[in-house]
Amino acid sequence: MGIAVTILGCHSATPRINAFPTSQYLAINNRHFLIDCGEGTQRQMRKYKVGFSKIDHIFISHLHGDHFYGLVGLLATFGILNREKELHIYGPKGIKEVTLLQLKISQSHAKYKMTFHELSSNKSELIFEDDKVTVRTIPLDHRVYTNGYLFTEKENAKKLHMDNIRNYKEIDKADYLNIKAGKDIVLSTGEMVSNSELTIPPTKPLSFAFCSDTSYKPEIVPIIKNADILYHEATFLADREDLAKKTKHSTTKQAATIAKHANVNQLILGHYSGRYKDLNLFKKEAQEIFKNTELAEPGKTFTIL
Repeated sequence: MGIAVTILGCHSATPRINAFPTSQYLAINNRHFLIDCGEGTQRQMRKYKVGFSKIDHIFISHLHGDHFYGLVGLLATFGILNREKELHIYGPKGIKEVTLLQLKISQSHAKYKMTFHELSSNKSELIFEDDKVTVRTIPLDHRVYTNGYLFTEKENAKKLHMDNIRNYKEIDKADYLNIKAGKDIVLSTGEMVSNSELTIPPTKPLSFAFCSDTSYKPEIVPIIKNADILYHEATFLADREDLAKKTKHSTTKQAATIAKHANVNQLILGHYSGRYKDLNLFKKEAQEIFKNTELAEPGKTFTIL
């Protein structure tokens, strides 16, 4: 249960001594996902003890190098580790061709099955669902086709309120499934016991929104409304809004404005341009608009239980 987001890399453009391109490890409701895979991702996974065998689904936002150049290396390593489980890879149309070509030419023989889910829609769509989690795309506006991803817990079943149930001797274990399904109970006397008295409401499903490289796009607000955690790129400080517009990136204040309008609980900033030495300025600017703002840092984990 809950959400834990571990930042593996959070800087823009090229890898540097102490700067690592975008990648995140998300654990949500006992499911484990890798989001983006810049160069050095597998090194960061080892450093921060992210188990390779846990990853069965990888989500790539777009095909710029700082977001997916680490993918083929990771896939090759899976092969070296004799992986047998199927791996699902989600990303823009073209990701299958470029990935399989690299593996073929380098003769990286991965014996496990890879299933590619190529994306091309400009509308939000459901791309993954099981009994625990759903994943929807968040269409973004960058120089190439780009999606963010919204990860949401499935609503949990109601829990039995055993202290209240024990007040009614007629109610036994045979009734429990009906009670969990939301049904009221009618006693032999004709008295109806409301389901709300016999159950504890489920906790609110948690959600995490990952918004990769994008220019300011208010249209995403309804998609990510009330998310518990929003990661939103903020490549530039507010004084370089002109450069953000030119390169189709966002500023601190633009990211904070999205967080405010979407009524999210927490905002995480990342994808900092290498031109800035003091990253605290990013947090300070964003907090002028959205107070609960934090900075992504390699190795830092953000948790909600």
